[in-house]
Amino acid sequence: MGDSSTAGNGNYLPPTTPKLPIPGKRNILITSALPYVNNVPHLGNIIGSVLSADVFARYCRLRDYNAIYMCGTDEYGTATETKALEENSTPKQICDKYHAIHREVYKWFDISFDQFGRTSTPQQTEVCQAIFNKLWENNWLSENTMQQPYCDTCKKFLADRLVEGNCPTPGCNYDSARGDQCEKCGKLLNPTELKDPRCKVCRNTPCIRDTDHLFLELPLLKDKLETYVNNMSVSGGWSQNAVHTTNAWLREGLKQRCITRDLKWGVPVPHEKYKEKVFYVWFDAPIGYVSITSCYTTEWEKWWKNPENVELYQFMGKDNVPFHTVIFPSTLLGTGENWTLMKTISVTEYLNYEAGKFSKSKGIGVFGNDAKDTNIPVEVWRYYLLTNRPEVSDTLFSWADLQAKLNSELLSNLGNFVNRVLSFIAKDPVSGYGSIIPNPEGAESHPLTKALGEKVGNYVEQYIEAMEKVKLKQGLKIAMSISGEGNGYLQESQFWKLYKEDKPSCSIVMSTAAGLVYLLACLLEPFMPSFSREVLKQLNFPPETQVSLADERGDIEKSKRPWHILPAGHKIGIPAPLFKELKDEEVEFYREKFAGSQADRNLKAEAEAKKITDQLNKAKISDANKKKERATKPSVAKSKGSASVEAEISISRLDIRVGLITRAQKHPDADSLYVEEIDVGEAQPRTVVSGLVNYIPLEEMQNRKVCVLCNLKPASMRGIKSQAMVLAASSSDHTRVELVEPPKDAAIGERVTFPGFDGTPDDVLNPKKKVWETLLVDLHSNKELVACYKDLPFTTSAGVCKVASISEGSIR
Repeated sequence: MGDSSTAGNGNYLPPTTPKLPIPGKRNILITSALPYVNNVPHLGNIIGSVLSADVFARYCRLRDYNAIYMCGTDEYGTATETKALEENSTPKQICDKYHAIHREVYKWFDISFDQFGRTSTPQQTEVCQAIFNKLWENNWLSENTMQQPYCDTCKKFLADRLVEGNCPTPGCNYDSARGDQCEKCGKLLNPTELKDPRCKVCRNTPCIRDTDHLFLELPLLKDKLETYVNNMSVSGGWSQNAVHTTNAWLREGLKQRCITRDLKWGVPVPHEKYKEKVFYVWFDAPIGYVSITSCYTTEWEKWWKNPENVELYQFMGKDNVPFHTVIFPSTLLGTGENWTLMKTISVTEYLNYEAGKFSKSKGIGVFGNDAKDTNIPVEVWRYYLLTNRPEVSDTLFSWADLQAKLNSELLSNLGNFVNRVLSFIAKDPVSGYGSIIPNPEGAESHPLTKALGEKVGNYVEQYIEAMEKVKLKQGLKIAMSISGEGNGYLQESQFWKLYKEDKPSCSIVMSTAAGLVYLLACLLEPFMPSFSREVLKQLNFPPETQVSLADERGDIEKSKRPWHILPAGHKIGIPAPLFKELKDEEVEFYREKFAGSQADRNLKAEAEAKKITDQLNKAKISDANKKKERATKPSVAKSKGSASVEAEISISRLDIRVGLITRAQKHPDADSLYVEEIDVGEAQPRTVVSGLVNYIPLEEMQNRKVCVLCNLKPASMRGIKSQAMVLAASSSDHTRVELVEPPKDAAIGERVTFPGFDGTPDDVLNPKKKVWETLLVDLHSNKELVACYKDLPFTTSAGVCKVASISEGSIR
């Protein structure tokens, strides 16, 4: 069920040589809707396309299919020009900025693209224009004059998204409908249909002028399209929402569809009359799948013009369906070439947020970078979104539900099972197995174990059936059922009694349970790759181990005999808890933090910043007054020499710096201690010992910026001399600890300062004078999560230092 391979199973690294279709194998081409590049993706976008496609791509690799996953940012069109206007930038700069943001968000979410590209490339222009030329040659395009809004103030024709107004659809009347589509009712529109239209840039009412454009003759392509839809929607098992939407378009009658726009930012039309125009974004955007593949391999036609040997699976939200089931296949059919047309489409409904809708344009909901900035691990986000995947109807994201699923399903069910099994095996040989997988001799005739094997084998077959049909939520539920069966098996076997009374039977049970742990790492890898990586690590498999569920390797049959999955004598690693409880106060904190729109949050942040600035100003005035008082008083203290200077304990005496943990590992002689190497801007890094093992996972200690107190007297801790101290905040009940983090742009080695206190720090704090002990009682995190001394923030040149979620905690 696994082997060693350089591919890895979690941090997926595409092969250095691009994959090409292999005769005789299942060759699967996977795409997810190209996210538009004018904003940060929210959780609804992520589950609707890229995360769902990632799960299926990982499943295909697990099954040893020859699969590639293509995606990238959709960069041309009005929305980019509009965003550029808002940010006083160029479209190219907007695309570069948001492409990097998208890439970073998806990297954090463990999305395993084979290629994550973009549509503003020479390859996109080349492929798009070639398709256009074929359509022109085959007479599937027509020229028409159309009326389009023209803004006399801006002196240009207004593309669809640059016009807003009231939706004309009966019963809707949404007052901010765009010229191409109403966000509320989903109806596709023309800008001339809007009631009370207005220019999005200057807000003036546009006039209507004639302009010539090119149209795709969808009515003439209807017969070809219907033949394709009728055949493929059945054989490809299209999701019902995709079938319903497509049939609705066909019933209403296909209309000519304009494929050009009066814009500058886009693929130029290769026609003399229309050379000042560009292609409409929804003509060229789906072609992006092809051009991104052409960036992946120059032999891209072996994927895209090879329907006999390649299956195309596409993932998207429901608002993208007609462009993928009507317009894009009609475009490809019109070329007369042998294109690989979509076999299977998987469509999600909407994921709503608490009491309303996720919205990029209004900034409502949790966005990809928000998730990344919480202390909730990525595997929890992936699990929650996938259990809540809106496959047949809209679903709701709520913080209370996320908490319930984490605490009951991940922590109490899955995490408890894995930890229970591995911790018992890891016990010393007097009370456990000394970390060695025991011999399961006699398992075939052990009734309880044999019955479990049959159940598990059935579950694995059901899992494969669900995943082949792209029923991802069902596949996840089935996999989690095996964890439940494992917990029940442990309870019924009463292994803790067997260990004392029937050692051979206990060995069967524990070997079988350990096999289930490995099987769960395998089945859950598509859903939670970081979970699987950690389980494999605790099982003591090398990082490059690639889990497998391939028919050719007999993995399915092996799952029916879980006692044979791990070889007897295999030594496991060090067990550790896999999930952490999400507490009520944390849920309330996140609910409040992400309430309202991003605009509301920005206003709140501005208000908090003003409050901090006011506090700084008060502190400066107060400090200036104190200095003035000292200057006017008689200098009685001078006769005491330097004693008065020594007696004054000030925060400026602490040498707190921005540090970077370059390496962290467990202390060889202390279970609760880490040993870190920290760069604090000196010639050599400092060695620091910290008691954080029980609070912060080792992987979260690597390569991160921290605040370091550098002038404590070095102290030996279990044989290792600690040359500084990492500052961290602790909750009031001392159950949670979080590092104090400088801004990401803060310079390594920079001193952390406190407004109004400008003194030079001591070289080394004298322990007898209790300077540190006196000052630390006033170190805390405030309600805004800012690290403070009294009311003064820990300050760097890049901004203030903060903690992730512990408000009003003590810092030390």
